[in-house]
Amino acid sequence: MKYKFFVAGKTRNIDKLQEVLRMIRANKKTAWCFIEKAYFHGADAKLDFDAGGDSVMEQFEKLTLQDELVKQIFDDDLEALRNSENFVLVLPAGTSGHMEAGIAFGMGKKCYAIGVPEKTESLYHIFDRIFTDEREFENFLSGSGE
Repeated sequence: MKYKFFVAGKTRNIDKLQEVLRMIRANKKTAWCFIEKAYFHGADAKLDFDAGGDSVMEQFEKLTLQDELVKQIFDDDLEALRNSENFVLVLPAGTSGHMEAGIAFGMGKKCYAIGVPEKTESLYHIFDRIFTDEREFENFLSGSGE
């Protein structure tokens, strides 16, 4: 499947991730985000997403790099990133989100961030635009033709 936006961020920041997904879809655009994957939800869940972002991260961080779930998440993320036109990083974000931003930039994707960076980093210039907050991003979505 092809997506207009690949949305990345911290599991601990789930409320903001969900809000960004809602905004994208309310503007009739497609989006992919790891928080919606089956390994987090339902009877087949391998991580208890309903326990909250901190709990999910604690569960995940106990896994090894060789764990099949870790490999599956990596494969799913890269496939969705390849199949997305744009990349959105919801700040604050962790190492994985920042690595995904670099991969997206290297693939020639338009890259956006939402939120205020925690500190100045020259590499934040990979972003075509950094939106101060979700409302500014929503205004962009509704008026840009993206």
